[in-house]
Amino acid sequence: MSILFKKVDYNLQSLIQQIDIGTIGLPDIQRPFVWKDTKVRDLFDSMYKGYPVGYFLFWANALSNDSKGIGTDGKQKSPDLLIVDGQQRLTSLYAVTRAQEIIRENFNKEHIVISFKPLDEKFEIPDAASRRSPEYIQNISEVFAPNSNLFSITNDFVSRLKTSRELSDQQVLTIQNNIQKLKNLENYPFSALELNASINEEQVADVFVRINSKGKNLNMADFILTLMSVFWDEGRKEIESFCAESRIPNKNKATAFNYIIEPKPDQMLRVAVGLGFHRARLQYVYSILRGKDLETGKFSDERRVQQFDKLKEALSQTLNIQNFHDFLKAIHLAGFIKGDYISSNNNLLYSYVFFLIGRIQFNVNLHDLKNLTAKWFFMCTLTGRYTGSPETKMEIDLAKFRKAETAEDFINELNTIINNAITEDFWSAILPIDGLATSSSSSPTLYAYYASLSILDAKGLFSNLKINDLLQQGIRSKKSALERHHLFPKAHLQRIGFSEQRDRNQIANYALVEWDDNITISDAQPSEYLSKYLSRFNEEEIKKMYYWHCLPENWVEMNYRDFLVERRKLIALVIKDAFQILKERQ
Repeated sequence: MSILFKKVDYNLQSLIQQIDIGTIGLPDIQRPFVWKDTKVRDLFDSMYKGYPVGYFLFWANALSNDSKGIGTDGKQKSPDLLIVDGQQRLTSLYAVTRAQEIIRENFNKEHIVISFKPLDEKFEIPDAASRRSPEYIQNISEVFAPNSNLFSITNDFVSRLKTSRELSDQQVLTIQNNIQKLKNLENYPFSALELNASINEEQVADVFVRINSKGKNLNMADFILTLMSVFWDEGRKEIESFCAESRIPNKNKATAFNYIIEPKPDQMLRVAVGLGFHRARLQYVYSILRGKDLETGKFSDERRVQQFDKLKEALSQTLNIQNFHDFLKAIHLAGFIKGDYISSNNNLLYSYVFFLIGRIQFNVNLHDLKNLTAKWFFMCTLTGRYTGSPETKMEIDLAKFRKAETAEDFINELNTIINNAITEDFWSAILPIDGLATSSSSSPTLYAYYASLSILDAKGLFSNLKINDLLQQGIRSKKSALERHHLFPKAHLQRIGFSEQRDRNQIANYALVEWDDNITISDAQPSEYLSKYLSRFNEEEIKKMYYWHCLPENWVEMNYRDFLVERRKLIALVIKDAFQILKERQ
């Protein structure tokens, strides 16, 4: 038996010093994102109490030129040790003790700030109250700073605290002892296992997977990103750059920035895998990318290279800015002009897979493809196609295209799936009875109705402005241009006996109105406010308004439950009309 690791003991100070000089570095085989601040706070609290906080796994580096240091600053030398497991923990410790910026999941650079209350030995994430309180050391980073003077820090703290309250000699002593105890965390012991430099990159990736395979925060997407970091680091960096740019407007170049989705690296990876391998279950892809033959179970370097070449081409198309924005135009055609109204990112991302398959592999005309994609995404949203067991459903859908050979085959198959999902029974029974009978404010059927209003070029209730204009992205104000208005206000319903919130918040009781009208109406009952607002419009305008917003005749006089039943039927008809427009565009 050959042991491929050795055990080495450190303390916190020695670990931090070795990161400072670059002896310990960070290979790109983990996600670059650190914990939430609360988890970092709990880590310091556990160390302060003397609890164990886990070990580190390092790799003695034989590939130092390909590694990078922790944090956002450069280091003095290429690292001798790379972190394989424990990077989140060590990065968090380094960020706090050295007041070093870290990169958040949204790709912003920030400091982690942890405060400490010496009298209570309590760690906190600073809030408005604690920032004003002299009871706290506002940022423990000052205690760990390389040139910090603990005597001065303690005296200054005691002096500030004495200006707001009296302190006994015993309390002053407690403060001194506890600040010293905090400083002594530099001596906190850690154990590390160091993998030999002789093992190769794939073995290191395999160790990482084996150690973390039972971790609840890791999944197959993480494992594939691990492989990409080892065998094709540029690809992972391309994904991360694409996702970062999707969040930030840029006037100087075309980027992935948009108002529909801020994708994450694992999501774009899923799209590339769907395009390249026609697979949705990522556990198969992890094996494929390692060069495994799924039939024989054998591994091959040649096969691994071939499969990575296939992934590279698929990822290139997935991250292509023109492809991405052409797809988002199709989503706009479907009436979804606001990211807040996307109920499922799975529906969106899997629709992008089919868009790319149609464009790249079947060469479908772009005009036809965008119309088809709009119809497909509308169907997926309305039926919640990928909201339950999404990978299984997508695997089934992808399998239906194995025999497709032409653009016409692709179009016909997608249309067949759409027609099978939305039948006449769906409009008359399933949607009004089941889909719209809910109080969920994020219901996909509610968002499909809002998208329908966009397709129909409708105006807001009681408004002369179109919903598309009111929802225009890029405009920011203190009030949302459109707000959900309860046609029968909640307070009114409560007064007449509807005590359950789920009854008052039925989506059939919602309508989109401008914010100032919503405030003015307040809790008035419909018979009190309707005539005032109808006086703004002529008969033809009122007729259109009643159609768009699904208002039954004499609705103000209806029993509330009867109103809900009738309005659900009308909403279903409006959604059907909008969907018919999408079908006729083809």
